[in-house]
Amino acid sequence: MASTLMRTTPALRGALRSRAMKPAAAMASTTFVRGKATLPDMPYDYGALEPHISGQIMELHHSKHHQTYVNGLNSALDSIAEAEGKGDYTKAASLAPLLNFHGGGHLNHSLFWENLAPASRDGGGEPDGALKKAIDADFGSFDTFRKQMNTALAGIQGSGWAWLAKDKSAGNLQLVTRANQDPVTGNLVPLLGIDAWEHAYYLQYQNRKAEYFDAIWNVVNWKTVAERFGKA
Repeated sequence: MASTLMRTTPALRGALRSRAMKPAAAMASTTFVRGKATLPDMPYDYGALEPHISGQIMELHHSKHHQTYVNGLNSALDSIAEAEGKGDYTKAASLAPLLNFHGGGHLNHSLFWENLAPASRDGGGEPDGALKKAIDADFGSFDTFRKQMNTALAGIQGSGWAWLAKDKSAGNLQLVTRANQDPVTGNLVPLLGIDAWEHAYYLQYQNRKAEYFDAIWNVVNWKTVAERFGKA
């Protein structure tokens, strides 16, 4: 999975970055080569998170929904490259929302799969070590953090995500929400994200999304969250 992100992220960052306007002749002599974004392999079987998240949901979420974001990202990047190659920067700029949506969807979900693990293998419980100390310092306690996270998730209107993130400038942890597939960017480093889109829970929990928000804590992989925290 890490290799997939390493292949994908530079291309996404390059497309998102504001590019200097080059003369047509210079553009014609420039060759932009990138690899295609690909769907990452799941680190566990689809049914491994049951009974907390059903195998049917995980299969559809990964193989259908995430694949759609991968396809959309590749299509957007191809269209932007084509428009830039023709010097049509107006069209390239108009495609930015598609890049943000599908690129964000790919990045968010790639992190999401790593956030989770079977309850019998690293899933559930509470964080320890430096991450626990940081959570206690910035939220008061793990229970307080979890309640605040669930409240933030319940407050999302429509589709979106709630994230535990680290502010690289201030050094503290923050709880933030993002609409749709908007990624966490800037000074904030995403550590733990919970998907609040209906496709993440509806087949099992229907309109009882609060039950899904409670259940998912049983399969959070604090080991991977702690690793991201240590590198942030």
